Amino acid sequence: MSPSKTLRAAAAALFLVGIAGLAACSDAPGAETAEVEAGEYERGPHEGRMLRDGDFALEVTIFEEGPEPLYRLYAYLKDKPVDPRQVQATIALTRLGPKVDRFAFTAEEDYLTSPMVVAEPHSFDVSVAATHAGKRHAWTYPSYEGRTIITPDAARVGGVTTERAGSAYMGESLPLQGRIEITPEGQSEVHARYPGRVMALSVQLGDRVRRGQVLARVESSDSLQTYSITAPISGVIMAKNTNVGAITGNGEPMLVIGDPNQVHAEFFLYPRDAERVRVGQRVEVVSLAGDHRINAVIEAILPTADLTSQTLIAHVHLPSQNGAWRPGLGVRGTVQVATSEVPLAVRTQAIQPFRDFQVVYAKVGNTYEVRMLELGRRTPEWTEVLGGLEPGTEYVVEGAFLIRADIEKSGASHDH
Repeated sequence: MSPSKTLRAAAAALFLVGIAGLAACSDAPGAETAEVEAGEYERGPHEGRMLRDGDFALEVTIFEEGPEPLYRLYAYLKDKPVDPRQVQATIALTRLGPKVDRFAFTAEEDYLTSPMVVAEPHSFDVSVAATHAGKRHAWTYPSYEGRTIITPDAARVGGVTTERAGSAYMGESLPLQGRIEITPEGQSEVHARYPGRVMALSVQLGDRVRRGQVLARVESSDSLQTYSITAPISGVIMAKNTNVGAITGNGEPMLVIGDPNQVHAEFFLYPRDAERVRVGQRVEVVSLAGDHRINAVIEAILPTADLTSQTLIAHVHLPSQNGAWRPGLGVRGTVQVATSEVPLAVRTQAIQPFRDFQVVYAKVGNTYEVRMLELGRRTPEWTEVLGGLEPGTEYVVEGAFLIRADIEKSGASHDH
């Protein structure tokens, strides 16, 4: 098991132990999962919930074989089917919030049906009323799924945090590959002013030098006088093309000095991406090892393409970080090429799997319940919500997987 999974498992165990301990120390339960288990009620011929009142009974089913789940009710008198045209029925679903969905039914074939969809989650307090032969019957019962009650102390033990769902700015990002290079301002070539023989050389490859430091002495071929050559900048000897006794003045630099604290990232832009990247856009720069990262800005894009790779080069300035960015090493980048506001979004880390859905856990008081989401665009930080969640809903961000674990440990079912 990876270290991250081990830590998450330990946190989950601590969370559940905390719930149990708090429940034992209080008259009010620390956490109770409100989930009606399969088999806890009488089932009818259509595998629905049988509601009885004397000789009259009503079987409540949710028909889920069509495009949307719909209620179907079957009436019985002394366990014999009743013509649905002889029955009037209504259902009210009180959801967490609270919000009430009301259903009115009409006869169809051998059952009563309502055109109103039973929206997810199928978690509510149900109130059923039916009238047959002038007599009114009424029932109430809970039908919960994906719901749990957790005390504030238990939530705090589990590290559960929440936010309100609302609008967010979402950026469209583009991955980049590049390398660290010393900036042109951070490099300098050292040349002899007059051709001649190198009489002394006081530095080696890799040595650090300071500006004005004497690096070599050269005897002029014309005057036979010896003169000193000093460092034009501070930095490190990056290249050494001469030795004592060598003749200078052939156009090649004697030494090259580079300042490793003056670096930038050079990112390669392929033709399909070049039109979307602009000077001033923000880039997250990450070392290949992942141990260094920084947010920076594109400061320049070279106008000509590399003939070999057919790429443009984008320069991103990197501030000095005590040698964190070493010239020549590769880096990854993520550039934000577009940003737009969406009316409703949630933190991406809050999204959890539940049955065949992607969900967040809404919080109402001490009760947590799934909200099945219709999702749009996604970034590492935000995910757009197209449906399934009301703006302003308080939902779990940190610790969402612990809420899921608490619900799953109860054997949560999708049952009616």
